[in-house]
Amino acid sequence: MSTHPAATLELLTPEWPAPPGVRAAFTLRTGGVSAAPFDSLNLGTHVGDAATAVAENRRRLRVQLDLPAEPAWIEQVHGTRVVDLGALAATTPCATADGVVSRREGLICVVQVADCLPVLLAARDGSAVAAAHAGWRGLAAGVLEATVAAVGVPAGRLLAWLGPAIGREHFEVGEEVRAAFARRDGSAAGSFTRNARGRWQCDLVALARGRLAALGVTAVFGGSWCTYSDPGHFFSYRRDGQCGRMAALVWRT
Repeated sequence: MSTHPAATLELLTPEWPAPPGVRAAFTLRTGGVSAAPFDSLNLGTHVGDAATAVAENRRRLRVQLDLPAEPAWIEQVHGTRVVDLGALAATTPCATADGVVSRREGLICVVQVADCLPVLLAARDGSAVAAAHAGWRGLAAGVLEATVAAVGVPAGRLLAWLGPAIGREHFEVGEEVRAAFARRDGSAAGSFTRNARGRWQCDLVALARGRLAALGVTAVFGGSWCTYSDPGHFFSYRRDGQCGRMAALVWRT
C-alpha cells in the first residue's frame, strides 16, 4: 500500500498519470477523533457518529489536503444520478446523487465508501474530473456509464482510478445480484464464482473494469485493495456492520 504520512492522518494517494492541476486522495480510517465503532477518521454524517466528531474529522481533512473549499458531500442512494458541481446552487446543502463532475477549479468531487467501489475519473488534459460511488446496485444500474457521459470527454481521453472496495473472497451475494449484471452484459458472469453454499463471490473491481472497457475507458489504475481484509486501514460495512465512512476525492487546482 502506498500511503502518504501526515501530521495527524494518513491518506492513500492514487498512483495514476493525472495531468498537472488534478489532485486526488483516498482517506484511511486513522487519524481522526471518532470513538468506536467509528474510530477514528469517520467522514460520514449518516452513520450514527457524533456530529462534532465528524465536523472535526472533515476539518482535519481540509487542512491536511489544503483544500480550497469544503468537499461537495452528496447524499448517496446507490443510484445513477450525477450532478455537475458547477451547476449546483451555492445554497444547496446536500445533493442526492452517486456521481459528481467538475470542470471548475476549486470544486471538490467526493464520494464516501465502506466496501462499495469508489471510481475517480480525470480528463487527460485536466479539463474535467469526476467521482462515482459504485456499489453493486449502482454499478449494475449504470452509474459509471452515467458519470462518464456527464464528464463530456471522449472515453479514450479519460483516466480512471479504482479505490479500495470489498474483495471477491469476502463479497458473497445471491443469484439476484449476478442476474442484475448478466441481464445487461453476458460477459459479467466471469466476475462471479460459485461458492460451497451455492451462492456467489462477486468481484466488484472486475465488473467495474468491464463496464469501463465497454465504454472505451482503457487507462484504468488501482483496484488492488480489499476493505474487508484490512481492518487496520479500512472501514468495512460487510465486516463490522455499524462503522465509519472513508472518502475518495478529486479536484482541479
